[in-house]
Amino acid sequence: MSDKPISRAFLPYPASTLSPRIVPTDLSTFKSRGISQVERDLQQKLVEIRETYLKTIDHFNWNKLVYEAEINFEPVVGEVYHLYESLGRHLLSMIGPGEWAARHLATFRLNVDRQWLLVEASPEIDPKELFAQPLAS
Repeated sequence: MSDKPISRAFLPYPASTLSPRIVPTDLSTFKSRGISQVERDLQQKLVEIRETYLKTIDHFNWNKLVYEAEINFEPVVGEVYHLYESLGRHLLSMIGPGEWAARHLATFRLNVDRQWLLVEASPEIDPKELFAQPLAS
């Protein structure tokens, strides 16, 4: 340790009554801007998480519906198929909506992960009602 005295000019506090007055910085605007920004950012993240969650639930429900449907062939990855409701049951078919009189629910493409990607839902179908009510066996 050095025996040299420390200059009073470099002390973090006033060393005499003649020193300039120390005035604390007003941080209220900094804090309010920070709080405001953080709240906005986190609110936006929550909205995004909620949207992702709802999309995932819909994706799950559509996949469940297709896999529980009657399938009389082995679907090929990358091909498009159509889900119908006929005679109280769900059927997956290669037949397009304009070629069959059964009630068309949606069109799907099978991806490499064996997940059904919704291409288009029939406009008269309400997915919430569709997922809420199981078909009669």
